[in-house]
Amino acid sequence: MTDQVPASTDSPTDHSGTTAEPGYVPYVPPPSTVPQALMVPLGFGDPLRWLYRGWKDLVAAPGIGIFYGVCFWLMAMLLTMVFRKQPEYVMSIASGCLLIGPFLAMGLYEVSRRRDLGISPEFGASLTCWDSHIRSMAMLVLVLIVLELLWGRASLVVFAVFFNTGMPSTTGVLQAIFNPENIEFVLVYLAVGGIFAMLVYSTAVVSIPMILDRDTDAISAAITSIRVVFANPLTLLWWGILITLLVSLALIPWGLGLIVVGPLLGHASWHAYRGAVRWQAPVSGSPAEMVK
Repeated sequence: MTDQVPASTDSPTDHSGTTAEPGYVPYVPPPSTVPQALMVPLGFGDPLRWLYRGWKDLVAAPGIGIFYGVCFWLMAMLLTMVFRKQPEYVMSIASGCLLIGPFLAMGLYEVSRRRDLGISPEFGASLTCWDSHIRSMAMLVLVLIVLELLWGRASLVVFAVFFNTGMPSTTGVLQAIFNPENIEFVLVYLAVGGIFAMLVYSTAVVSIPMILDRDTDAISAAITSIRVVFANPLTLLWWGILITLLVSLALIPWGLGLIVVGPLLGHASWHAYRGAVRWQAPVSGSPAEMVK
């Protein structure tokens, strides 16, 4: 009688090397059915091109642009007046402006979007373009307000550390900032403010145009916006510096320059999104296609 080798009773193993049950079928994620955001390499000349295209949009629809520019100017004047008379309410007013500002900016994006599609801009459409994206916009604005409140709280902590006699008045704040003896305070204050400014900027730089363009949720838009900054940090830093310089110049005198600079930057921000992000259609047996 010959010896018989017993049949193997080993069960199949999964990719982790552990024994799987008979009939086990490994899970394979289904292919994506939505376009994927691809980050486009940017150069230092791209922000200037965004400004040029934004200017063309402003010239093409000047009435709409001036309307939004006046709105931005009124918000800036309100903040200035409150800061001078009752600085303790500045954060509350700033939160209100932050609530309204993105909706105003979306109106400018709608003008640029229509021009990209070859459609004539309409004032009514720019005023109501956000109504179908209200949930995503509300969530994004909530995130921005939370970041602003954290920023304000961190600023108060810095003041409390360096000014143990209490919160200085408006004049005291300006004197503290420009006093050479308070260089440590100024450096810490700028460092803390810079961190929060970068967070807000990274979250919002292309997120609102993306919500308008792709009707995506706020979290996906914010993540894509942060990806854009990490993919092209130097170019986006240069873009942020340009925005800061233009806004600073627009505030002299009486902030009247915001009437033009505000809508110009709004239109340019749409082109920043269009230039920094491309959309790749899902692969379905054929080469992926880029979608607009």
